[in-house]
Amino acid sequence: MKTLARLFAAAAIVVLSAVPAAWAAEETYPTDQVLGRPDAPLTIIEYASTTCGHCANFHKTVLPRLKAEWIDTGRAKLIFRDYPTGPHALSLGASMIPHCAGPDRYFGLLGLIMDQQERWMASANPLAELKKLSKLAGLGEDKVDECLRRQDLANALEARARDAFEKRGIDGTPAFIVDGKVLPGARPFEELDKALKAASK
Repeated sequence: MKTLARLFAAAAIVVLSAVPAAWAAEETYPTDQVLGRPDAPLTIIEYASTTCGHCANFHKTVLPRLKAEWIDTGRAKLIFRDYPTGPHALSLGASMIPHCAGPDRYFGLLGLIMDQQERWMASANPLAELKKLSKLAGLGEDKVDECLRRQDLANALEARARDAFEKRGIDGTPAFIVDGKVLPGARPFEELDKALKAASK
């Protein structure tokens, strides 16, 4: 799925070829969400959009195995980074809501949003459907409305995505970084497993 590359391009003043290959392998942002042990020896960084079909498919079909074999075993952690795509307002809003649920409920609500993506995106009122999912995570409608008014959060998510575009050339979702190396596009478990094994040597 195409992203905000055209919007980011105007601000892309960093020369990509001059960026070290391992840039941002462990760089952190206040809005980063970590799945797994923070001190795990390997790090997977995922850039994804809540309105990206390939991203939703990854969360439904690949992440469970990756979690079982690498994350739950303590061998790797996953840092999730929102990268809003089109429709932009909807993608950004759906990305903001899990952050307002708190770190303990973040991945649970994100999982619901990804799992039910086709349903809420096809709805005549996507926000109403997102509010229903949020209730399951203990986030009431008033809290969702309050969350969506948080310009500070929206700005932080946009800035982090812009960094990814300007400094790493990430212009689509999903995209992964393993051992400092960018792996663009949808990846099956086998490819991520191979990259992690190579990084662990």
